Amino acid sequence: MEEQEAIDLAADWADISQGLRKDLGHQLFTQWIKPIQLGKLNHETGTLDLFLPTQFSADWVEDRYHDRLSLAWKIASSDVRHIAIKVHPGRRKIADLDLRGHDGFGHRAANDASLAMESIGDDGFTASVGLDPSQTFVSFVTGSTNVLAKNAAERMAKAEKPQFSPLYLKAATGQGKTHLLHAIGHAYLQTHPRARIFYCSAERFMVEFVQALKANEMMEFKSRLRGFDLLLVDDIQFIIGKASAQEELLYTIDALLAEGKRLVFAADRAPQALDGVEPRLLSRLSMGLVADIQPADIELRRAILESKLTKFAPLEVPGDVIDFLARTVSRNVRELVGGLNKLIAYAQLTGQEVSLQLAEEQLTDILSANRRRITIDEIQRTVCQFYRIDRAEMSSKRRARAVVRPRQVAMYLAKVLTPRSYPEIGRKFGGRDHSTVIHAVRLIEDLRQRDADMDGDVRSLLRQLES
Repeated sequence: MEEQEAIDLAADWADISQGLRKDLGHQLFTQWIKPIQLGKLNHETGTLDLFLPTQFSADWVEDRYHDRLSLAWKIASSDVRHIAIKVHPGRRKIADLDLRGHDGFGHRAANDASLAMESIGDDGFTASVGLDPSQTFVSFVTGSTNVLAKNAAERMAKAEKPQFSPLYLKAATGQGKTHLLHAIGHAYLQTHPRARIFYCSAERFMVEFVQALKANEMMEFKSRLRGFDLLLVDDIQFIIGKASAQEELLYTIDALLAEGKRLVFAADRAPQALDGVEPRLLSRLSMGLVADIQPADIELRRAILESKLTKFAPLEVPGDVIDFLARTVSRNVRELVGGLNKLIAYAQLTGQEVSLQLAEEQLTDILSANRRRITIDEIQRTVCQFYRIDRAEMSSKRRARAVVRPRQVAMYLAKVLTPRSYPEIGRKFGGRDHSTVIHAVRLIEDLRQRDADMDGDVRSLLRQLES
């Protein structure tokens, strides 16, 4: 029960963090919000502890961001009524923390949602790792666009030596590459319980590198980095142009590969598209397997939304809402899930039922950012090709069923896919009255519920128009 609660809180925090990153900007978010670690939730008081590494940072966040964090948590989870910003009771001195932070070279206990001190045995073995407990292979939804990357990631985590190393995951923002990095770490720990794992972003690697350089601790830095069994580096594109750091990463890759250790990198572009990368490092990054994660198609987006609904049971989300979100929010998966979370949170806080109308009203920013500008002319042309009728039939007065039904489908799609009003749509269909368009839209909506063939036709048309 506690483990599931920790996973749910971590998932909520990931969504909240995404929003704060957009609102505050990269620099403020990285400096003040990113170091926050989750504590336990007191169910009697509804208070969630948020830990920071120093008193100074805790006071700063308390003064400037307490209200914003509190509101975000209340929206994300009905169980959280208050937050308490504290200094983590188990933190080490600041100098040690700076060098061994959460996504640097430090580790978070795998069975604890908060950041705990490392457990180090007599042999220097680190018993835990800083990975998001919610991002596992079990929670990763697979479809045709990401199956290669998923299978390659699972192979990298197995007990037997992988056929390729390094593994390079290439995907646009929000398509799941970071999720797979965390999943590899979790699965690798299951097969190698005493493994040393290093997970960080390339940017954090740069920070650690510069700190070690300034502190004249490069030998310690190199020794610790090369002592890991699994190296996971996210957003490798941000190491571009840093010659000294590139050289150190190159030597580290060579050393780890020579010892048969495993390396996984993730970036938003292919290795060959990384500008300013030293040729030898570029060669190392691309010498294993480059697995491309394509943008999720509508079927995968629908499956992802349905997988998230278990978290909100017994709350019901109608199928037309899921279909609407999957069809409309297509830029990235993170935005898609964020839209679902926002919609459900609003419904819970206001006591309203989740509906298509509520989704259209409350997700205007997300929807407008994702909608491709599809024209009524494009819809009419696509529908006519699909049903093999002449384009002139969209405006004709003929009432033969073979013509009327495609025309009604085109009117329905025009209302679903464009911002045009009923009268505007009517004018594009031979000057028809707005009541005719309303009748067509309602009729097709009803037929989609009762007639599998009609629903299949509409889904096929939607995929064509949105591709």
